[in-house]
Amino acid sequence: MIKRARDNGSTRITFCLPVDDPAGRVSVVGDFNGWEPGRHTLVRRSNGTRSVAVTLAPGSTVRFRYLAENGVWFDDESAEHDGQNGIVTV
Repeated sequence: MIKRARDNGSTRITFCLPVDDPAGRVSVVGDFNGWEPGRHTLVRRSNGTRSVAVTLAPGSTVRFRYLAENGVWFDDESAEHDGQNGIVTV
C-alpha cells in the first residue's frame, strides 16, 4: 500500500507492507534512490505493518519495486504499473 501526505510544498510517500509477507528484510528501490538496494529498508511498526517514507517534489513521477532477501524482486499490487515497475505520481 502507498500513502501520500503533503508537507510544506513537498509530498511524503509511505511504502507499506504487512510485517511478515514476505519474510525477512525488504527495501523499496527506485529511481528516487538510484535503484540502490538497502537504502530505504522497511521498518516494523506497532500496527502490524512495516514501512518507509520518502519525500518527493510535487509533480514527480517515480518508478519503484520492492527487493526482498535473496534477491527476490516483487511489485506493489496497489500501485499503477508501466509494465515493468510500479509508478507513483506525486
